[in-house]
Amino acid sequence: MAVKNQVQLITYPDSMGGDLNTLNEMLVKHFSNIFPGGVHILPPFPSSGDRGFAPLTYLEIEPSFGTWKDIRRIGENFDILVDLMVNHISKQSPYFQDFLKKGRNSEYADLFITLDKVWEDGNPVQKDIDKMFLRREVPYSTFKIENNGEEEKVWTTFGKTDPSEQVDFDVHSEKVKALFTEFFMNFKKQNIKIVRLDAVGYVIKKLGTSCFFVEPDIYKFLDWVMELASSLDIELLPEVHSHHSIQYKLAEYGCWIYDFILPYRILDTLTNKSSKALLDYLKDRPEKQFTMLDCHDGVPVKPDLDDLIDTKEARKLVDTLVDRGSNLSLILSDEHKSEDGFDVHQIRGTYYSMLGCEDDAYLAARAIQFFAPGVPQVYYVGLLAGKNDEKKIKETGDGREINRHNYSVEEIEESLSKEVVKRLLKLIRFRNEYDAFNGQFTVLDSNENGVKLSWEKEEKTCTLFIDLKTNKTVIDFIDENGELNQYLV
Repeated sequence: MAVKNQVQLITYPDSMGGDLNTLNEMLVKHFSNIFPGGVHILPPFPSSGDRGFAPLTYLEIEPSFGTWKDIRRIGENFDILVDLMVNHISKQSPYFQDFLKKGRNSEYADLFITLDKVWEDGNPVQKDIDKMFLRREVPYSTFKIENNGEEEKVWTTFGKTDPSEQVDFDVHSEKVKALFTEFFMNFKKQNIKIVRLDAVGYVIKKLGTSCFFVEPDIYKFLDWVMELASSLDIELLPEVHSHHSIQYKLAEYGCWIYDFILPYRILDTLTNKSSKALLDYLKDRPEKQFTMLDCHDGVPVKPDLDDLIDTKEARKLVDTLVDRGSNLSLILSDEHKSEDGFDVHQIRGTYYSMLGCEDDAYLAARAIQFFAPGVPQVYYVGLLAGKNDEKKIKETGDGREINRHNYSVEEIEESLSKEVVKRLLKLIRFRNEYDAFNGQFTVLDSNENGVKLSWEKEEKTCTLFIDLKTNKTVIDFIDENGELNQYLV
């Protein structure tokens, strides 16, 4: 099975009408020729937190979303992508709950990393911890075992609470491999075509390292999981937020990767009216990528763009986007901030709002994304040109909710009547249907306030022109009659 070179949708299971059944109805009714590339359904599994990213199991669907039957029904018309959090699972999972009850006597004990697997006597050493890339103050949580009252320290990379809600897997364990095999076989049965390996950079814990993307150990795990997926005709998409050099190593290894650099580059280009950095970047990047502008988190900055951006210029752009209503996710550890104190991890907001709710700028951004080599993904809020959801932030206290609005059927249909959305759907159809996108990509010479990109395959060619002074976007293309035609985006 090959990933299709066409546009994909990213959505929560309940964000387009409230459940999977309504999502399917909306897809069939309004988007049947818009997303032949497939649908990335953000975690639809039972979960104890992090909006689905702390799953209890991958063998069931959260009942309030629907059932596997609903997933299979969507899969009849659209290739489905789901997430597998290969680094961790919820502490509420039946596996860890059994461990909490029986401790080392649990049949699932070996799924987890008790600290004696890392430090021989089970006592953490601070000088080892100091070298680690931490997501919380210490990389472990202390749990009390019900049957004997003993305390067990267990590795927990993520989680805002103490003890953490998410407990790490020991990927060296044969029991973990058996569990992952069970999950993948179920995905195959449910007609899942692509699996995103979420948080895969954290799976190797090794003293003396940062415990993030530990080479060469991580390749051994990737080889194993790639072989498993391949045997079931499932494609993998490793998700790694890190210095771009690590992403490029994955690309060299033959993996699909995310283009986490492009969203910032496009914002910078359209806000500062200069295409130089963007065009230089597009000339020299791996082509086997998934591209996105917006997602359930934010636009990546650090560490994804470390060494690629001037932090003083970045600060100005960030300030502009904050003025337009965005909020920020910040780096906590001083060690990972820039020398001048720049600490922006992600910029959070809808992409439409980040561009000042300016239709032409937004369409120019999407045109650049669709012309950049790779499989384009469009997040559901971006599909409907949604604005920042301030109300949701006030209700939840979570800054990420700014770009996670749940649309009713009425809101979806109302959004479809907006001119900007109609223009976007037309552009998506062009990207899906025009055959030159399966050919040769070229960055053409242009002045600093213009963008010129082209694709060519046999007699079909299409060329994108964007005037950054006006944000006007034009595509010249050879039509089916062999004549030069022009499309005003």
